[in-house]
Amino acid sequence: MVIEYRISKSWSYAWGCFILMMASSLVSIGDDPKPNVLFIVGDDMGYADVGFHGCDEIPTPNLDALAACGVRCTNGYVSGPYCSPTRAALLTGRYQTRFGHEFNPSADPHGLPVSETTLADGLKQAGYTTALVGKWHLGNQPRKHPQARGFDEFFGFLGGSHSYFETNGMLRGKTPVSEMEYTTDAFANEAVSFIDRNQNRPWFLYLAFNAVHTPMHATEDRLKRFAHIADPQRRKYAAMMVAMDEAIGKVLEELKKTQQWEKTFVAFISDNGGPMMKGVTVNGSNNAPLRGSKRTTLEGGIRVPFLVSWPGKIASGVFDKPVIQIDLHATALQVTQAPVSKSSNFDGVNLLPYFTGDDPGEPHDALYWRFGKQMAIRSGDWKLVRYDTTADGNDQPEISSLKLYNLAKDIHEDHDLSEEMPAKVEELKTKWDRWNQSNVEPLWGGNGKAQTKERAGT
Repeated sequence: MVIEYRISKSWSYAWGCFILMMASSLVSIGDDPKPNVLFIVGDDMGYADVGFHGCDEIPTPNLDALAACGVRCTNGYVSGPYCSPTRAALLTGRYQTRFGHEFNPSADPHGLPVSETTLADGLKQAGYTTALVGKWHLGNQPRKHPQARGFDEFFGFLGGSHSYFETNGMLRGKTPVSEMEYTTDAFANEAVSFIDRNQNRPWFLYLAFNAVHTPMHATEDRLKRFAHIADPQRRKYAAMMVAMDEAIGKVLEELKKTQQWEKTFVAFISDNGGPMMKGVTVNGSNNAPLRGSKRTTLEGGIRVPFLVSWPGKIASGVFDKPVIQIDLHATALQVTQAPVSKSSNFDGVNLLPYFTGDDPGEPHDALYWRFGKQMAIRSGDWKLVRYDTTADGNDQPEISSLKLYNLAKDIHEDHDLSEEMPAKVEELKTKWDRWNQSNVEPLWGGNGKAQTKERAGT
């Protein structure tokens, strides 16, 4: 499904982007100095809660501008309906189920296995300065600290959530931070500083906001802008979304101010869908027109806002073929021309030829999900899914039977076609089973008893 863009809201942004792109020479990859890479990740965002998806209630002008200047992927997915698995897959370029990072880590020694190489590792070896600003959520042990995983600099917190006002748990490198402003603003300022300090060398910045994850903390000035929203949870959510949009605006403005806009590859995603059901940290988000929530393999848990921008190299527009966040890893490696080991087993694909039109085909024959007993496969317009029925309002979590949906006609996943089309069910199930053979058992979680030791070598 292609969501029509609201020209009235985006025309000024699109025109400004057009001028910038005309000013940029359309040269091939490799003719310019090494480009920068900026990954921006929002946390627990609702699919409907951005202007470029039609939201009028919460203004997101800076994200809308990025959408107008870049490629808006209307069928953009993440490989997990939870925070940490998505981040693990993004940084490794592999489905997290390949190496046991299927669920959120809950205790030491949980975290991204040290056998896995991160994008920061690869780009650092290619001569890039690397930094993480914001949420890590991939392990608390010293050997799993961001600066042990390829990042030269780190400013943020190690866990899965954090107060927006308190400094406890905030780190600069490995040193506790004693004074800090509202976290979203602090992360913006830190990102701006990094971009300014490194404008004469290639860099990779992973800007991972904790907005709009709970706790629901907003600044008073932003809350006042949404006094008309009756629901207090939704009001705080809107204020937090605006804070993140303003922070992103500051970062993009710094790229332009330092003349790095045209040489920076930018990607923006949410780490999963909005949490809207019992058993998740509900934050007031809205996933319309999708059904489901964070923690499910329905579209509302795994389809997310997904933007890519590289002015002068990728024309602006809408891309409606299914893509997934692990593709961003593969694309960044191509953008930077970083050397890749022959033994690397990446699951993502380089999206550049699909965005430019050089390859008119589908980036993927199918996309896959496994989350405990939940599963999904999308191939073309068809999706086979088994999901947590808490999303249907059930008081006790149960896993549904296999359901078949045609997403081109039924984006809300209402009309199960499994009984009418058993051959299609069998075809997709066979594909998923074949993919699943290359996965491993989760290192922790999923059975109610977290494992205390990782496998040998991890």
